[in-house]
Amino acid sequence: MRNVSGHGRKLSYYDFGHTTVYASRLDPRFPYCAYVPDDYEEDGEKTYPLAVIVHGTERGMQAYRDAFADFAEANGVIVLCPMFPANICFPGDLSSYKMLRDGDLHYDAVMLDMIAEMQEKYRIAGDRVMMYGFSGGGHFTHRFLYLHPERLLAASIGAPGVVTLLDFDHDFWVGLRDFEKVFGKPVDLDAIRKVAVQMVIGGDDRETWEITITPDDAWYMPGADLAGANRNDRMRALKKSFEQHGIAVRHDIVPGITHDDRQLIGKVKDFFAQTLDAIRERS
Repeated sequence: MRNVSGHGRKLSYYDFGHTTVYASRLDPRFPYCAYVPDDYEEDGEKTYPLAVIVHGTERGMQAYRDAFADFAEANGVIVLCPMFPANICFPGDLSSYKMLRDGDLHYDAVMLDMIAEMQEKYRIAGDRVMMYGFSGGGHFTHRFLYLHPERLLAASIGAPGVVTLLDFDHDFWVGLRDFEKVFGKPVDLDAIRKVAVQMVIGGDDRETWEITITPDDAWYMPGADLAGANRNDRMRALKKSFEQHGIAVRHDIVPGITHDDRQLIGKVKDFFAQTLDAIRERS
């Protein structure tokens, strides 16, 4: 039964379907919205896996929510879409969220608390979520996988411009040698191996204008060019670094597509559905 009158229930009309936009309780600078399937009953028993869709630099939070609504309905999944606005750390800041942390600001903690909010509001299945991010969201997703693998069922990494290789010969962000010093937590390879991983990219995604890091850039460090020049090169290098540590990767390259994920999202939905099917078979 849906609550439209507020009599003793915690959900409102705006908590179903294409929800309204909420401010994070942990840090109200960061909003989020969700999609909740039509069959969700507040006093029901059915549980719903949670899929988290992380925007890129364009910050199309609601567009992603809407793009995954059909998947949510077909698969009984609730979709959560966070927003990490620009200008948070300084005027012109487009990218601090992509590295998960900036000084005392822990974007990963904001993300985890948004998930906790959803778990308290809705019947979310389990404690692990599926996560997809494209471009800037692909940055976030693969680094979140390194830091919090125990919280992920699946990680779909879409065409990040700059990758952190699963490499212990270079410091973060190029590699992970000093990861525990940076994040206060070691890399747990066994936990990462338990997460289904997809890498998805357009076959013609070869522009380098936005992703070339020079010594003048704030992110510059030795090894900045280690993974190659364009996003396809970097994705192959990332995949190889995963596979060298025994982590299986589904690599989807969609021919004829440049840096635009509208034609890639179908592959992500297929991957998430495959992940859910595998879990159902095991249980």
